[in-house]
Amino acid sequence: MKLTLFKTLWGHDGTYQEAADMALAADFNGLEAPAPDNHNQLAQLGQVLADNRLDYIAEICTAGSYVPNRRATPDEHLTSLEQKLQLSRELSPQFCNVIGGCDAWPLDTQIDFFQRAQALAEKHDLLCSFETHRSRSFFTPWVTRDVLRALPELKITCDFSHWAVVCERLMDSEWDVIEEIAPRAHHIHGRVGYDQGPQVPHPAAPEYADALASHERAWETLWQAQQAQGYEISTLTPEFGPDGYLHTLPFTDMPVGDLWEINQWMGQRQTTHFADWSRTA
Repeated sequence: MKLTLFKTLWGHDGTYQEAADMALAADFNGLEAPAPDNHNQLAQLGQVLADNRLDYIAEICTAGSYVPNRRATPDEHLTSLEQKLQLSRELSPQFCNVIGGCDAWPLDTQIDFFQRAQALAEKHDLLCSFETHRSRSFFTPWVTRDVLRALPELKITCDFSHWAVVCERLMDSEWDVIEEIAPRAHHIHGRVGYDQGPQVPHPAAPEYADALASHERAWETLWQAQQAQGYEISTLTPEFGPDGYLHTLPFTDMPVGDLWEINQWMGQRQTTHFADWSRTA
């Protein structure tokens, strides 16, 4: 099994070609981003991916952006999902990373939603990997576990930084859940959270070494499960981003770090980490 890295376009202000140049220079293998709903932009992104031989992961948010429209019904989420699946399919993604559902729904609604969402993915011949994300259905370890128990075919994107802040603790205390859901992990978002936030200022900072180590232990558990299932490739997107995630100085709002430098550091770190793990796995 080998590790492939994807550059997120969250926080990227340049062109698609500039994103491709940055990804290639950092030895990343592809881009993760929403499929644009503008035809010209969609064609442009497709051309950049083809010209630079980059892989693509489609990002999909149902019924809103990263935080859903609170009043949107499950049917409205599913309509949104189908529209974006059709759009994403034009770019031939490896798979779709879906930030879906709503945290406020009861469990039976969650299960029904994901059963229907999976049917839509199959209808459009696309693999959907559903992300663990605050404000969304998979916002806690336990809801995620319970939905996966009911729907054994579902695949997930594991972003444990969200759970760290939702639970106000690292996931070491919830290791039984990590081990149970590991065989369902299809993709990893490589961001490090901590008990009071979804993103440490810099994962190389010694004061956050425990948080980094905790996330890396969890990722090793996911890699082990993927390897046992015969995965030939494990995908990881370093996903440190803006929008209140990136720490800034008071009064000036100056960022305390450079996002692309941080994401490159995380990519290099996990490449080495994966190689070290592979030798002993």
